[in-house]
Amino acid sequence: MRKTSLTVLVLALGVFGIITTEMGMVGVLPQVSAELGVTPSAAGWLIGAFALVIAVSGPFTTLLASGIDRKQVLAAAIAVFAVSNAVYALTTQYEVMLAFRVVPALFHPVFFAVALATAARLAPAEDAARATTTVFGGVTVGFAFGVPLTSYLAEHVSLASAFWFGALVNLIAFLGILRFAPPMPIGQRVSYGAQLSVLKRPRMWLTIASVVLVFAAMFSVYGYFAEYLGQVTHMDGTWVSTMLMAFGIVMILGNFAFGSLLRRSLLRTVVAYPVLCLLVYVLLYAVGSMFAPMILAVLVWGAVHSGGLIVSQSWLGRDAVDAPEFGNSLFISFSNLGITVGTAVGGWVMAEYGARQLAWAGSGFAVAALITMALRLGLEHTGERHAPQPDPRTRALGEART
Repeated sequence: MRKTSLTVLVLALGVFGIITTEMGMVGVLPQVSAELGVTPSAAGWLIGAFALVIAVSGPFTTLLASGIDRKQVLAAAIAVFAVSNAVYALTTQYEVMLAFRVVPALFHPVFFAVALATAARLAPAEDAARATTTVFGGVTVGFAFGVPLTSYLAEHVSLASAFWFGALVNLIAFLGILRFAPPMPIGQRVSYGAQLSVLKRPRMWLTIASVVLVFAAMFSVYGYFAEYLGQVTHMDGTWVSTMLMAFGIVMILGNFAFGSLLRRSLLRTVVAYPVLCLLVYVLLYAVGSMFAPMILAVLVWGAVHSGGLIVSQSWLGRDAVDAPEFGNSLFISFSNLGITVGTAVGGWVMAEYGARQLAWAGSGFAVAALITMALRLGLEHTGERHAPQPDPRTRALGEART
């Protein structure tokens, strides 16, 4: 039992390291842009390209890895992240850094899907939800501490030190997996055809489209967090790092709040989410140039932003209940497509109209997400049957985010 607990904690550390690698770039984009001699919008593609690769390859790499020992998959994936961070620290070439954003992105959805399934498998049935919640907790802790610490190191020590921190975290997770995770060979597995069959449902594609739009709404603005606070609110690097940490801490609290709301009413919470995004972006636009009000606005922003992950996963999981692991890979893939679209549009808006107008890009995506959700619910009300309910262990995996 103790070894199972240690394995779950190591997997959570791996998730923390992956989020720090993926999203830590948000807080250091100004330094990367200056160090590599590229424009902020070009530097933004270090986030967007990472997400695009996940979006395109996620379900396929997860399916391909489904026949390999889970310990080997987890160790190999996290090792790639450790090496990639070391490359970021050493290179001064934009093309090299971009290439090593693409490589770990191929392994990102595999690690997430396998880590969540492994936590549920190793823990007793009654503790499956707790174990998967612990692993997914690495996401919010990554936002709360990994991203701002990366930003702080880049601002006060060096850009290289920020990336060496990411390499160290992933290396420790790699060694922990080797030491504590048991061998997990694959027995009988669900066929590719059975898993892919969930994509034959029209309602699934509307659900997927709404997930893409929700994440585009989130990251068209959050992807340029440092630029917004620096150019619009005129905060220096120290204040930006502090705001990133405050944003992440509030995300942890918001995660629990949205989890509670989802348990009360999934549909109402899902539909309310893009409305809340819209209201937050109106607030950011209104107070963006005012220092003290913007501090409070960032806290509200963080609380709402946190809900996008669990709301979207619960929404998509509702239509993929009979193939939960493949559904998880679809969520990871298409949420990252949303990040790609959002950061690309956000970068264009910032370059053409200035950082303050980013709020309107996010607002547009939020409205589009709300319309798509309404169309999805319209299918349900015109006669499509509801998805079947999962068994307790499947539900635990799907509700781990709450």
